[in-house]
Amino acid sequence: MHGEYKMPGGKLIVADVEIADGGLAAVQISGDFFLEPDTALDTINRALTGLAVDVDERTMSDAIDATLGADVAMYGISSQAIATAVARALGAKT
Repeated sequence: MHGEYKMPGGKLIVADVEIADGGLAAVQISGDFFLEPDTALDTINRALTGLAVDVDERTMSDAIDATLGADVAMYGISSQAIATAVARALGAKT
């Protein structure tokens, strides 16, 4: 499944996800944003993988925030914007 979200005043976020056993699987976040360090993207993908498909955006955002360290800088995106892109991939009306 594929979803996109352009954060107001920010960048485009693309979410490609699969569902397995009622949870998010093979989560791939991409877009025209920047993260430092680059490895933070893998951390975000792992934070979302395994979450239930019916989880709300706030829970997704909180899962991302809980796994990112204080040393991670996100330019043009936020954890909430990522959650919105994932929700769109899952067919939510956001």
